[in-house]
Amino acid sequence: MNSIPFEKCPVCGGDLIEKQVEKVLRGGVNTAVLKVCAEVCLRCGERLYSQESVRKFEQIRSKLERKETAEFQEIGVSYQVA
Repeated sequence: MNSIPFEKCPVCGGDLIEKQVEKVLRGGVNTAVLKVCAEVCLRCGERLYSQESVRKFEQIRSKLERKETAEFQEIGVSYQVA
């Protein structure tokens, strides 16, 4: 994957490892959860995503905002607690 231009974490200088993470995206009142590969800092936990992943996030957020969720699998209901 390594299309990420960092050898070390740009936040703290820690070592990065590639791993699958869960990403939560919000668009309007809707939320989506997906699994994606990211470079994760072993020291501070910062996540670095590929440009391809970021483009995918933007597409999903846009669909959520427009309520175009027919292709997404519903897994439950989200609630906000005051």
